[in-house]
Amino acid sequence: MEVKKYEVHLKEMLAEIINELQSVGIQNPQTPSDWIATPQELDAEEPDENLSADVVEDWNERNALVSTLEPQHNAIVRALTKIEEGTFGTCEICGAEIEEKRLDANPASRTCIAHREEPVR
Repeated sequence: MEVKKYEVHLKEMLAEIINELQSVGIQNPQTPSDWIATPQELDAEEPDENLSADVVEDWNERNALVSTLEPQHNAIVRALTKIEEGTFGTCEICGAEIEEKRLDANPASRTCIAHREEPVR
């Protein structure tokens, strides 16, 4: 298995996700795997009912995006750590090698195809 190609791809994916996360939030300094949505900066000086509704809507969108991207970020970081440890590409359930076609589709996969539906602890 060409681990280096997966490492390069994972690093590219991580850079993209971090860029997206930084556009809507910040990384929790106490828990680097936790991202916190930040509010949109306001230009208006006077409170406005419509503006308030827009701020709430934007906040909800930012939270949703962080909730979607954070698990992807953490999975990629986990996969890169496994590359460093020499355990990348090994199913976390049965210990078998994860199929290349699975890793090609998702290099952050933690299980082989046979165990893809099982929860990993």
